[in-house]
Amino acid sequence: MTSEITLFVNPTAGRGRGARAALPAAAALRDAGYTVRTLVGDDAADALVRARAAVAEGTGALVAVGGDGMVHLALQAVAGTGTPLGLIPAGTGNDFARALGLPLRDPAAAGRTAADALTRGRTRALDLGRAGDRWFANVLASGFDSRVNDRGNRMRLPVGRFRYDLAMLAELAALRPIPYRITVDGGEVREVEATLVAVGNGPSYGGGMRVCHGADLGDGLLDVTVVGACTRTTLLRVFPTVYRGTHLGHPVVSVLRATRVELAADGVTGYADGEPVGPLPLTVRCVPAAVRVLTP
Repeated sequence: MTSEITLFVNPTAGRGRGARAALPAAAALRDAGYTVRTLVGDDAADALVRARAAVAEGTGALVAVGGDGMVHLALQAVAGTGTPLGLIPAGTGNDFARALGLPLRDPAAAGRTAADALTRGRTRALDLGRAGDRWFANVLASGFDSRVNDRGNRMRLPVGRFRYDLAMLAELAALRPIPYRITVDGGEVREVEATLVAVGNGPSYGGGMRVCHGADLGDGLLDVTVVGACTRTTLLRVFPTVYRGTHLGHPVVSVLRATRVELAADGVTGYADGEPVGPLPLTVRCVPAAVRVLTP
């Protein structure tokens, strides 16, 4: 393995934490004897072109500095290649890093973890979700949660997470059940009225909301959490329990497990790792051992 490591940086992650986190992470890797090349694109498309070029040129690892959006972008470069992915969590949610047990607020420690894993050759093969031509690590969201994202992305003010809080209130006011058609592993089509359907390779999204609480990154399966039609009162009652994963015991919630899921619904966008993938219908499949990740 080459000793040159590529640090793939989102400088705007976490309101600037990405740029600040890159320095101690790079220092930790250099202290361990690695040559560090920092990669920052002009935009997401340019960054991905550069990351794919670094992988093609044989970088020893692609180490993403940022949040789940940066992990999502990095996956498009490393999935299926054998090039290890390292993580320096510096975003708002950091759900993939949380699932792996990585240090969340200590970029120097995360850098030392990556360096130690590289030195010892310690990687973990993990499954990924794939929707169309897009890889994802955590959860593909659709329904109420994706409509909150849609609305929040259209809003210019206020800035920050408060924008999405306002978007959630607006979507609550407009809450209506969505007719879904769900097909798992090529079986019969299930027609359900649902508030949201989340397809999880990993357990959480949105900074610790364990919507697919039982999802395992290495079991070769997707967990499909279906929140059925419910009132605003029920949704508000269930919502706080998502952080503990206890919502799965509520009568309005059901879980399916599959290797392949087809979701169809009118007027619904799918978001994977918080990034827009496209309108439904979407076919989502689990790809076992699709990425090697540097882990503690």
